[in-house]
Amino acid sequence: MDAPVVTRCTWTGMAGDPLYEAYHDTEWGVPEYDSRALWEKLVLDGFQAGLAWITILRKREAFRAAFDGFDPEKVAAYGEADRARLMADAGIVRSNAKIDAAIESARIYLAMRDRGEDFADFCWGFVDGRPVQNRWDLGQVPAQTPLAVEVSKALKARGFKFVGPVIVYAWMQATGLVNDHLTCCFRHEQVKGLAR
Repeated sequence: MDAPVVTRCTWTGMAGDPLYEAYHDTEWGVPEYDSRALWEKLVLDGFQAGLAWITILRKREAFRAAFDGFDPEKVAAYGEADRARLMADAGIVRSNAKIDAAIESARIYLAMRDRGEDFADFCWGFVDGRPVQNRWDLGQVPAQTPLAVEVSKALKARGFKFVGPVIVYAWMQATGLVNDHLTCCFRHEQVKGLAR
């Protein structure tokens, strides 16, 4: 018996790529409420700048190994030896600016925490704690929105880098702050049902 046909979002290069399809089917758009996980994804989306997401996805485990599991306490303590180690790691994207931004973002994350500002609460505060449920058809999904511009400005004001509106919108989509699965995609209604 033939397997049922699954209709997914129409991402370039996803069809037939098991890693990409699994990411789409199980992770992308699922509301993320864990502060550390939200921060990790923001860092990875910063590394994506100028690249395709699949490039980062394929290197994600190498990134996690290189950045001590994205433990903000450990990353915030990185010094010159760690920077050199990261720049020599062919398993990740080697960019001085992006590495520096990742280290600094860990320090900002911890400073927010130490001020009593939970990163997840900060992120979800932009959508009043509930995912924005968009209803896009093929060709309608924007690269950024006014909300992404607002979040980008707030992140930049705290000192985060590589958080322009396009990067921030991709991060919001990935972490479920917005549900941007196409209405024809089998995950649209499933992800909608995951909202708290």
